[in-house]
Amino acid sequence: MNKQQRIKKNKEFQQIFKKGKSFANRQFIVYVLKSDQPEFRLGLSVSKKVGNAVTRNRIKRYIRQTFLELKDELKPNTDYVIIARQQAAEMDFHESKKSLEHVLKIARALPKK
Repeated sequence: MNKQQRIKKNKEFQQIFKKGKSFANRQFIVYVLKSDQPEFRLGLSVSKKVGNAVTRNRIKRYIRQTFLELKDELKPNTDYVIIARQQAAEMDFHESKKSLEHVLKIARALPKK
């Protein structure tokens, strides 16, 4: 992920939380908001309640890798904020990818196959 595809500023997060739509399953919450950026942007939030730093960083790596693999299918000019829930800590990469795809299909960010 390059720098243009990241959401870092608290102001941007708050705007997406206020104006965006949220979709969830047991492992992830996804906020989606249309933006004027040419590419999609991704913001990640993994609470300390989920686990220690190693666990949180692993979850973030899994989410970034999933978005990298799905970048051609995702809608451009959209902002995504992913919040990981505690159940995400026990999953391996393939399970977390499947769960993220599921919640993105609910959000209509991915086409249904």
